[in-house]
Amino acid sequence: MYSDKVMDHFANPRNVGVLADADGVGQVGNPVCGDMMTFSIKVEGDRLKDVKFQTFGCGAAIAVSSMVSEMAKGKTLDEAMTITNELVAEELGGLPKNKMHCSNLGADALHEAIQNYRDRKAGRAPQASAPAAGHEHENGCACPYCDTVLEEADKKVCRACRVEFEECPSCGGITKKGDAVCVHCGQPLGGKA
Repeated sequence: MYSDKVMDHFANPRNVGVLADADGVGQVGNPVCGDMMTFSIKVEGDRLKDVKFQTFGCGAAIAVSSMVSEMAKGKTLDEAMTITNELVAEELGGLPKNKMHCSNLGADALHEAIQNYRDRKAGRAPQASAPAAGHEHENGCACPYCDTVLEEADKKVCRACRVEFEECPSCGGITKKGDAVCVHCGQPLGGKA
């Protein structure tokens, strides 16, 4: 299902973290399925000196973020803006169709961070990130437990693994009903801890 490269970047993600003195920050995501990515960048001259990310989501989302950070580090801002979802997926040796949306989010979050840096440098108010609900999945959201593509009618229960869902009040992702914490962000659910 996943390439060796995807599995390596998931098990051993590169550049995880936050840059406290970041020159630019970009965040995108889809809280409906739980994929949330934040990239922070440090710029020196016109090059990305450092790139860090934090991702809440499935293994593919983590692998994509790791790969995007590696692809971008050391590039000029304009070169980094040419990183596309197709290039990320290709670099990872492919992604399953129901996980291709992850590569869109990774490139988008990096581009948001670069735009945020450019806005700050130009003295403009930083642009707000695009609203998470505006992100569309070409093949639908996937169950965070079995990766089955979910139809709109399946947002309360996965028809494949029969897991019942509830929405996390912290990140908006779908998680198993009755769990103490959200599978995506780790925050307590429904007053449980």
